[in-house]
Amino acid sequence: MDLTLLWKTVLIGIVEGITEFLPVSSTGHIILAEELLHFEGPPGKVFEIVIQLGAILAVCVLYRVKIWNTVTGVVRREPVATHFAAAVVVAFLPAAVVGVAAHKYVKAMLDSPAVVAVALIVGGFAILLIEHFAQRPRVKSVDDIDLKTALFVGVCQCLAMIPGVSRSGATIMGARVLRVDRATAAEFSFFLAIPTMIGAAVYDLYKNWSTLDWQGSGLIAVGFVTAFLSALIVVGAFVRFISRHGFGVFAWYRIAAGALALALLLMR
Repeated sequence: MDLTLLWKTVLIGIVEGITEFLPVSSTGHIILAEELLHFEGPPGKVFEIVIQLGAILAVCVLYRVKIWNTVTGVVRREPVATHFAAAVVVAFLPAAVVGVAAHKYVKAMLDSPAVVAVALIVGGFAILLIEHFAQRPRVKSVDDIDLKTALFVGVCQCLAMIPGVSRSGATIMGARVLRVDRATAAEFSFFLAIPTMIGAAVYDLYKNWSTLDWQGSGLIAVGFVTAFLSALIVVGAFVRFISRHGFGVFAWYRIAAGALALALLLMR
């Protein structure tokens, strides 16, 4: 195996794991990282699909108790578990509907490094504004998120079809607008990511099955493992950080990264 390609794969996996659940756009970072590293992974979309599943597996491991209690609670018709599951489903539906109907066209038009750079900058300023004008939180537990809030968060998630916007950023900030506290907004975003990303992966596999190439299975496995391990480390640290310090650092990072990316793209 080419060692240079192997290290590039490790870096891409780490980028995916670190950025998937931060409000900085994992898709945008993957596009920029692949562009800057001149990364050419296995043909087809299987590499990108599998490393995303590595990141989502990390969340399933970290929140396994809550997931298990919700599943068993729904079976036993417990009100709290049933309400939480309903909130996740309601939040998932807008992206599921819009994704099937328009995702292909949005990606075809906007999947470029320049769009990513601009979206990073615009999203950074949006986070600063929302954090500045945020009112005192009224929701401090994922179990208390009502269906109206869940639906609004789900609509916000549709914005993440534009590369560089950030799925986690859009959903977390959407929740913050409706007065959900920082840690709760982040955790609801994590739970919403599970059906959203698994659904997207299944849909992508279905649509691209004939073009998938598993010859690079070694690289795919490396990307999966590195994405899983890096996400495993980042998720808990992220919740603790934002509870104390807010999202400002991520907003300024987005603005700086987007400006740097634009400068590098213009200099080519």
